[in-house]
Amino acid sequence: MDLYEYQGKQYFARFGIPTSPGGVADTVEEAVAQADAAAYPVVVKAQVKVGGRGKAGGIKLAADAEEARRHAEAILGMDIKGHTVHRLWVEHASDIAREYYASFTLDRPNKLHLGMLSAEGGVEIEEVAATNPGAIARLHVDPVKGLDLAAARRWVAEAELDQEARPQAAELLVKLYTCYVEGDCDLAEINPLILTTEGRVHALDAKVTLDDNAAFRHPEWEEYAATETEDPREKMAKEKGLNYIGLDGSVGIIANGAGLAMSTLDVVNQVGGRAANFLDIGGGANADVMAAALEVINADPAVRSILVNIFGGITRVDEVANGVVAALERVEIRSPIVLRLDGTNAEAGRRILAPRLSDRLVAEPTMLDAARRAVALAG
Repeated sequence: MDLYEYQGKQYFARFGIPTSPGGVADTVEEAVAQADAAAYPVVVKAQVKVGGRGKAGGIKLAADAEEARRHAEAILGMDIKGHTVHRLWVEHASDIAREYYASFTLDRPNKLHLGMLSAEGGVEIEEVAATNPGAIARLHVDPVKGLDLAAARRWVAEAELDQEARPQAAELLVKLYTCYVEGDCDLAEINPLILTTEGRVHALDAKVTLDDNAAFRHPEWEEYAATETEDPREKMAKEKGLNYIGLDGSVGIIANGAGLAMSTLDVVNQVGGRAANFLDIGGGANADVMAAALEVINADPAVRSILVNIFGGITRVDEVANGVVAALERVEIRSPIVLRLDGTNAEAGRRILAPRLSDRLVAEPTMLDAARRAVALAG
């Protein structure tokens, strides 16, 4: 679960990480009130879960209430990369002397936590990694040992942060690590972490991704879930118990098994198409599951063809074929369907489907052939 900036800052505050004083606003009047409370000058920030807010005009400096009102009116309702702004964060403006970058995430191959720290903050870390990789000081942290202040002090020295910032930065990094671990984060990122002209170090931004698998430990996360702007396709799939991720292509994908589903996406891309989704129906490809899968994909207006790619292992292909037939009787499908069925009892499954094949229900022998046909039908 990705948090909005204001939620990330509130999360940081639980662990003693300093941030700029400010408040949330859903209306222009609330924005002006928050600006008055934070004390001018203030920064009015669009709250969307996407980068590039500043370049899009979603972050503005206001010297007084009149400017705060004007910026709030302009930003509320703004579209930023397909995300509509419904909420603002208004905070006291900071006088910035230097900008840094700091984050913690998981290095899965090494089974260690990974901290990244750079004296070059304020830009995307990918850009720093590409143009000046030596500017990023990486620190692997053993989950059993954790991060202590002594290690954090060595780390800020390695990253060559300004001498004035190092003591506070080291203390803040220990708190950020605690937030990352005890707060069950997949990512805890500050960009920029700033040194003010008054010599204070604090988080000017917050990017936090929570580990959904840890939600049972955090009933307080329900307040974050309530603000999620979930893809309606993904919401529908979740309600039906399907493993679905919405994409932006025109070929709907149904496969059994995550690996096969990902391979199907790759093959569709290879032959010049774009997948509309990832959908793994797992091993239970019965009529109910297949009907639910087809219903979810059918609800996506961008889908122009549907590729069903099933390899029967434990799942028998004849059962899948019966499921497809039953599903088609229950769901009125707008788009043509291309089937690739192989594996256990494949011949029996093909015999079941043979009488029903048409220009709207097509069977192909291989995954590559099926992908080509589906892409062609999608236009």
